[in-house]
Amino acid sequence: MPTLPKSAVNLRGRRDNDVRAPAHRIEERHAPVGEVRTAQLNILAGFSLYSGATQVVCAAVFVLLAWPIMPMPALLSWLALVIGATYMSVRWLANTTQIRRDDEQPASKIQLAVLDNFLRAAIWISMPVYATLNGVPVSLTLAGGLIVVVMIVSGISVAVIPAAVIAWITVLTGGFGFAIWMTAERAVYVETAVLGAVAATSLAGFLLLARFWHRQIHRTAVLAAKRADIGSLLQEYEDRGAGWLWQVDAQFQLTYVSPRMGELMGQGTYQLLGHSLPQILDDPEKLGQILSRKKRFDKYEMKIEGQKVVRWVTLSGSPITDKDGEFAGFRGVGLDITESKSSHQRLQRLANMDVLTGLPNRAHVRTILGEALERGKANSVPCAILFLDLDGFKPVNDTFGHPKGDAVLKTVSRRLKDAIGSKATVGRIGGDEFAVVVEDASSRLGIEDLANRLIQIIGQPYVIDNIQIRIGLSIGCAFGPIDGVNVDDLVRKADLALYHAKARGRGTFCSFEPQMQVEAEDRVRLEHDMRQAIGSDQFSLMYQPLVSSRTQRVEGFEALLRWNHPTRGFVSPASFIPIAEESGLIEEMGEWVLKRACLDAANWPEDITVAVNVSPLQLVVPALPNAVSNALKLARIAPTKLEVEVTESVFMSSAGNSLDVLKRLRGIGVGIALDDFGTGYSSLGYLNKAVFHKLKIDHSFVRDAATRDETVSIIKAIVMLANSFRLSITAEGIETAEDFNRMRDLGCDLLQGYLFGKPMPFEKTLEIVGTKWEHRLVG
Repeated sequence: MPTLPKSAVNLRGRRDNDVRAPAHRIEERHAPVGEVRTAQLNILAGFSLYSGATQVVCAAVFVLLAWPIMPMPALLSWLALVIGATYMSVRWLANTTQIRRDDEQPASKIQLAVLDNFLRAAIWISMPVYATLNGVPVSLTLAGGLIVVVMIVSGISVAVIPAAVIAWITVLTGGFGFAIWMTAERAVYVETAVLGAVAATSLAGFLLLARFWHRQIHRTAVLAAKRADIGSLLQEYEDRGAGWLWQVDAQFQLTYVSPRMGELMGQGTYQLLGHSLPQILDDPEKLGQILSRKKRFDKYEMKIEGQKVVRWVTLSGSPITDKDGEFAGFRGVGLDITESKSSHQRLQRLANMDVLTGLPNRAHVRTILGEALERGKANSVPCAILFLDLDGFKPVNDTFGHPKGDAVLKTVSRRLKDAIGSKATVGRIGGDEFAVVVEDASSRLGIEDLANRLIQIIGQPYVIDNIQIRIGLSIGCAFGPIDGVNVDDLVRKADLALYHAKARGRGTFCSFEPQMQVEAEDRVRLEHDMRQAIGSDQFSLMYQPLVSSRTQRVEGFEALLRWNHPTRGFVSPASFIPIAEESGLIEEMGEWVLKRACLDAANWPEDITVAVNVSPLQLVVPALPNAVSNALKLARIAPTKLEVEVTESVFMSSAGNSLDVLKRLRGIGVGIALDDFGTGYSSLGYLNKAVFHKLKIDHSFVRDAATRDETVSIIKAIVMLANSFRLSITAEGIETAEDFNRMRDLGCDLLQGYLFGKPMPFEKTLEIVGTKWEHRLVG
């Protein structure tokens, strides 16, 4: 990989000098000893010529001083010996240091360098010592001065090797000092003391210099090793193809780029160098503005349209400066996020899509309505929300079964989409409930015509497997911001209008009107009746069995609340549960259900569990764990016999409080199951909170798995997700042996549905606990 200027690219966006870690950080990593020896010899070789020249010049001066009073052959021989030793030392060091950068010098080379300095010092001092011991009248002061010069200049040169400088100074000063001492002249004691002081001071300084050089060599070697590691890591980073590196100058023209970017652009790297990065990426305006700020930026996302495919990348970069602190460009990294973006988009579509019909689900419809409402407020153009409820659909499921009911729902969704086209958005918000969001509802007559046309289209017969099915459609409508200034208000008003439309005989359309509040009064009366009914014989629990897919044995029951009103008869939970939630009765009703379910469960074997549905509004109440504990104590059953079931809607509001309550329940030992998983609000982010022990797959997945491979893939993904979080899986809506076998083979642990029985009274449960379902030919 080409080397970038100065240090390697810093993937965290730091400047070059940021890689210079503090001394204490560098010391944490030891440089290779061989690299240190190499650096010592390189420095010694760099000074060898200067040091040797000084020794030769000083030797020549001594020869001139001693020329008249000493034999010429001895002086010339000594000078030639000094010159020869110096020449051989310089040549040896030059040859020794002519190695590759990544080679390491052995310890023997350092030992030879010490020996070399020892021998050359002995050769040089031999003549001054000889002259002094033999009484040659050479000025001791001048000789001592020459020795000091040689000692200091050459000492500086060899100070990088402490042993060498010690040998050099010891031989020079020791030899000459010994010679002076042996003259036995009192007058030279002063010179001896001065020479010793100079030698000691010089040696101390040289050792300090050696220590400094050694630390610098060590730091340099560590930094070089770190840069090599960084280079290897960057090379690995580029070779794996996940990301790529780039650098631009002050004019934002590319000075370096990884081959990976060239592949993305369909060009060679050499073709990109020298060109403007914003122009190459076809984003001159926004990316140009980002670079012009000369500030660090992270994960700027853009689309690159290559010759064959479209790729998504992110860019991150940090400004770089020159030695004067002036802006010199940017360097950074790019990352190909095409796969992760595609996965995110698929998950987003799944989170916003109704699995059965492919239409926007409830959460997405609310989002679309909120956006339309905000635009309507800004542009003074009203929007509309139409709630569509299928009339007579429940008998279709009861008579012909859920598969045919699902086929009808799919056909209904196609008819709605074809009829509405691009004028509005249609979504599925419930089992047989749809919604239409009209952004431009300035014509109330046009909305009424659209509604009547939809009623007529949906009312046409459906032929499913040669069976003709007829259903109707009722529609309620609210206009925003006229009838409501927020999504919740509009939805409530549209729901009131829908309720009024169904009360008028169904197959009709109603817009919200203020007098519809009369209907709310009836709900108030129902609320009053509900208050009187709590704790009386009007409410009862029915139980639906949960069967093991492995043993086909009943392992538990789900408790289902029923209300037998004195005058209204059996009231659907779908009717009275919302009223209980709105009126605040849900807490009192929930406590009654918990106590009754626990008391009934006390009559079952210890390994048979009971599951109780808990409303999201109950989870907001901090006292719920206390109510659960009281119910368990009253019934004298273990916490493990009780499971609390919550739906994904629990995460749509007050998620923080709900999670706290769920964690407290889990702390008691109660099981927590997530019901109807995958049909509503996306709660994937909450599965890692360690509060759930079970996921319940909605019956719509079970029905659709028989005909759609996509649904089977989704169920497999849910099972894998549950296994990764160590959660068990329950599948609802098991109605046939084929459903049983399919969901068992897909990895579901427990199964629930009409195949094993409809909800039954408590007395009936005593007859089936511990039984198996082999007589139904399952498995």
